[in-house]
Amino acid sequence: MKIGITCYPTYGGSGAVATELGIALARRGHEIHFITYQQPFRLPAFLPRVFFHEVDVVRYPLFEYPPYDLALAVRMHEVVREHRLDVLHAHYAIPHATSAWIAREMLEDDGTGVKIITTLHGTDITLVGQDPSFQRLTKFSIERSNGLTAVSHYLKQETYKAFGCTACAVEVIHNFIDPAVYDRAAYRPLLREQVADGRAVVMHVSNFRPVKRVRDIVRIFAQVQREVPSVLVMVGDGPERVLAEQEARALGVHDVTHFLGRIDAVAPLLASADLFLLPSQSESFGLSALEALACGVPVVASRVGGLPEVVNDGVTGVLCDPGDVDAMVAASVGILRDRDRWQAMSAAAAAAARARFAESDIVARYEAFYARTLG
Repeated sequence: MKIGITCYPTYGGSGAVATELGIALARRGHEIHFITYQQPFRLPAFLPRVFFHEVDVVRYPLFEYPPYDLALAVRMHEVVREHRLDVLHAHYAIPHATSAWIAREMLEDDGTGVKIITTLHGTDITLVGQDPSFQRLTKFSIERSNGLTAVSHYLKQETYKAFGCTACAVEVIHNFIDPAVYDRAAYRPLLREQVADGRAVVMHVSNFRPVKRVRDIVRIFAQVQREVPSVLVMVGDGPERVLAEQEARALGVHDVTHFLGRIDAVAPLLASADLFLLPSQSESFGLSALEALACGVPVVASRVGGLPEVVNDGVTGVLCDPGDVDAMVAASVGILRDRDRWQAMSAAAAAAARARFAESDIVARYEAFYARTLG
């Protein structure tokens, strides 16, 4: 198949999943065309059967805000015509599925028959899509897609509840990991050797948006490290990073808190971690939690959204109410102090990630979904 993929190429779970999916499909013999405004952050410079088409947004004085969605539709139209794509796979309903629909309408007389598949990742449904300014357009774009997937059962139900798409059949296809990449035994613990000095390594990876509650992470850690000698490693960047750094200074833990910024290859870092914190206000899936689990890192997270589908409470980690810092401190200390419990959780986490979210199984489901959609 010839498949066009559009995603947000910057740091974040949806872009990571979309890119890894394209790479995996290319390895299985499909021709993949990424169509977006910059090269996805997890896409190497060159891979066989993988192509990148940049969307050029014209800067014209008439437009206070350049119309990216229209420029994207034009680029999709060009790529489908030139390369005779079978599928346009839009990750996020707004604006990607909308742009795909415009492109398909422009192609109506060309006989291409391109199909639109939309994968719902989260904020396109739970936040942006429910804003009155976009609600009708989001519903329209969902209903005009030829196939719909969601990354969790939670998000599937949210879609039905928010938009009442009774004619929409949403298939749940979870996010995935490559077991060969997310393997604790595959990496030397360089991070531990550099910063831990025999202490436990507590880690968080995200885009530091407000929904991640990164200040809660620092508050949790400040109490944990009083009970268990430890360091906090924060990977990523975003609008809340400065506030997290301020919180670390205010609580007197800045000297044992390490902000590493954006790092694409997180598996070698996770291989050094003892505990992963994800106290988010909401999570449609929780890809970073899955990546941690695959590396044998127990996860302490919020009991929200799709996280209960990823973290088996009491077995591979602990789930608490969002904002309950004290409960997360107790859970973290309980795991880190009891080495036998940590070993059991670590082994269960790695095994569950491989059994339920292995790349080969999930990518095969996408292949089958494409085939059914194409008829």
